[in-house]
Amino acid sequence: MSLTFHWFLPTNGDSRHVVGGGHGTPATASGQDRPPTVAYLSQIARAAEDLGFTGALTPTGAWCEDAWLTTAMVSQNTERLKFLVAFRPGFVSPTLAAQMASTFQRQTGGRLLLNVVTGGESHEQRAYGDFLDKDARYRRTGEFLQIVRELWKGRTVDLGGEHLRVEDARLSRLPAPVPDVYFGGSSPIAGEVAARYADVYLTWGEPPPQVAGKTAWIKGLAAEQGRALRFGIRLHVITRDTSEQAWAEANRLLEGFDLETVRSVQAGLAHSESEGQQRMLALHGGSGEALEIHPNLWAGIGLVRGGAGTALVGSHAEVAERIKEYHDLGIEEFVLSGYPHLEEAYWFGEGVLPRLQAQGLWRHPYGRQAVPSVHTPFAAAGNPR
Repeated sequence: MSLTFHWFLPTNGDSRHVVGGGHGTPATASGQDRPPTVAYLSQIARAAEDLGFTGALTPTGAWCEDAWLTTAMVSQNTERLKFLVAFRPGFVSPTLAAQMASTFQRQTGGRLLLNVVTGGESHEQRAYGDFLDKDARYRRTGEFLQIVRELWKGRTVDLGGEHLRVEDARLSRLPAPVPDVYFGGSSPIAGEVAARYADVYLTWGEPPPQVAGKTAWIKGLAAEQGRALRFGIRLHVITRDTSEQAWAEANRLLEGFDLETVRSVQAGLAHSESEGQQRMLALHGGSGEALEIHPNLWAGIGLVRGGAGTALVGSHAEVAERIKEYHDLGIEEFVLSGYPHLEEAYWFGEGVLPRLQAQGLWRHPYGRQAVPSVHTPFAAAGNPR
């Protein structure tokens, strides 16, 4: 089966430096110089579409633009790219969410994917009027997905759960196709919800041994439910013609980190309720030392950003090898990003994807032949790096 690659829409702004935010931390950047306008996000989306990415993840939270509204607008400027819309089920009723997904599918020709985010930080949830604790939020997510899945099957739903209650709920028009549900989480209760309701289990970019442990855990839970899930991983990428060029770019980003910002972000993330976030923090220990935690896996992004904090760094051939390493563990889908997102999409799309295609690991979703660029992306145009 061909690997699937998704890109990322930076709805909190973009830059040639790392733009922070996520898990209750403020959105920060050393020059947040590309605002998330529909025009700029559409430019990224069209590039991703042309290069062969299947979809684009759009985040959720107080630190970024709303994912539903933004992707609805950007979708009108693209033709085939799917949108992996992150949303929090506690903020909208399950019947309305099922209806919104159905509408999105009809208006875009079936280009919706859903990333269900339970919400790992209680203080951020309370700002939206949600006062449940973390475990209760996951139980509510399970009820939410149970209702939504039944509605998408065309059934009338009556459910009186611990947190959600619907009576005589039914959709007048069903989504075609039913959107895949992507779900992540490292806590025991998150694993239970994923095993019951997810199509794709997403993990952040931990070293391969930890990823292998996670996939084995989820596979076992899903088997108990008589289900089999696909697996995906969320990573940043810095890929160049040579390893030296890639690591020089990683070091440039690192040099742009303000020490006070690093201390502030790390202090905030240390109190995160998310087990996944704590696993991310453990990879770098809050310092700028020993950041290559596995060959070509760099934890520097996590010094100033919540959530996904690791990047694949290396030559195009090296990054392709690391992708193969994760694929050998059962990872089929890769959700990638890089700063700035427009240029990095080209570096990966012109440098790595053709190599994977030549090895029979990836097919262009539109049947095209990916051709590696003769020159480094953007260099011929004189674009300053």
